[in-house]
Amino acid sequence: MKQTPTIRAELDRFLKQEGLSLIQFGHIAGMNRGIVSSIVTGNKSMSVNQLDRITEAMGLPEGHFYDLFIENYIIDVPPNMRRIEPFLYRCVELNKLDTIRKVVGAIMDNLLYSPKLFDIAENLFAEGRHEAALLLYENVAQTEKYQHSERLAVCQYRIFTIQVGDDQSRNLRAATLFEPFVERLDEIDQLDALKDLANVYRSLRKWDKVDEIARKMRGKAEIQYSMKHQQNSRERNEAAKKLSRPMFVYISYGDLLCAGVCEAQGDYQQALQYTYTYANLDWVKETDEDTQYWIGLFQHWAEVNTYVFKLLSGDTSVLTDYVEYIAASTNKADKEMVTKLLNVMLAANRYQLDVGHVLKRFETVINSFVQQGESSFDIYTNQVIPEQFARLSYELAYYYLYRGLYDDGFKYLMYSLEIYHTLNNETYYINCIGLFEHFRAHAVPETKEKFSKFIEKVWLDNVKKNGTTNHRG
Repeated sequence: MKQTPTIRAELDRFLKQEGLSLIQFGHIAGMNRGIVSSIVTGNKSMSVNQLDRITEAMGLPEGHFYDLFIENYIIDVPPNMRRIEPFLYRCVELNKLDTIRKVVGAIMDNLLYSPKLFDIAENLFAEGRHEAALLLYENVAQTEKYQHSERLAVCQYRIFTIQVGDDQSRNLRAATLFEPFVERLDEIDQLDALKDLANVYRSLRKWDKVDEIARKMRGKAEIQYSMKHQQNSRERNEAAKKLSRPMFVYISYGDLLCAGVCEAQGDYQQALQYTYTYANLDWVKETDEDTQYWIGLFQHWAEVNTYVFKLLSGDTSVLTDYVEYIAASTNKADKEMVTKLLNVMLAANRYQLDVGHVLKRFETVINSFVQQGESSFDIYTNQVIPEQFARLSYELAYYYLYRGLYDDGFKYLMYSLEIYHTLNNETYYINCIGLFEHFRAHAVPETKEKFSKFIEKVWLDNVKKNGTTNHRG
């Protein structure tokens, strides 16, 4: 039977090899002789801080003995969270995810360690160390999968939040897996969870789910808002502070989402009714600065969406006013410019409007979107904005191609194609390919070559990703 090596034996060998006494080595490592002696003789366990000092004194890279530390002081002895917790944090600092995985795997058979690991995960999540936090959340969730606890629900919420990214297929899986856990969350936490779910489904254009979740969020928020303003509701007010937004926002945002659902279904009159509802916020009781900020945002959204729904319903007389509104608000909400210009292009293509003067006016803004890489952990920004820029690029391509402006048309079509591939949105990706093929005869050789190379790259990526055999190697 192969004997597991020990850090103690490695240190003893090093001392003999270098001819160092315990006092001399202790001086190098910044440790007193007694501690070094206890470690060498095996009479004392070791902290990660002491291990780091010993490793440095031996001239070895940081974390060199971490795997042995797990074998010697975690697996082979009763787990001690006072030793394990600092070790986990140190592994996070060194980005040793595999080591964290080994530690957690060694101790998670015992449910008693779940609460502490959950607390560590929450700290890491708050610090933005999401990869390491995800490992802990996944293990806690796996251990507690039959417990039906609120902690399990929070784990699933955090896993969902961390996993949402560029890949829309992956986002759909993450949302589908998390959704059943929403009702197990604290009643206040449910509001943010529903908001985040709705934004993901919105980016996926799953309008039935957006409608369902928006109504659920609005109903729960109305109940909580009413309870918040009842007498003796100090605890409720304290709980509401956990929310990322003032509580009334979840009521009005539900109406805004429902308006978006109606827009997608072509029911612009009903969309206007929802818009008038969230524009009227006289019922909001709070008067603080944050509340006023959000009231201003909803009124801004209502004003612009009133133009939009009239325009999309065929009232093209509002186009000039809408364009002036966009120009006046350009510096106020830059990330919304994608949505505003998309609305112009949807109307232009639907009603064959000449909007060349509009595109010329906002040429610099449109070009800036190509260079812009939105980086935020806000699910709305990460999901809705990239998808809408892909749609804007497609509508621009459609507009230019059908007007014979082929250079601009193919340029924006390639933007859209690339973004939808990144988002892993097959439906709209195929639409882009179809539009290219429809106008292929008008593409210059360089454009055709760029398109072919991109399609081949996508094919090779899929071969690699899915393990499909590439017979040509």
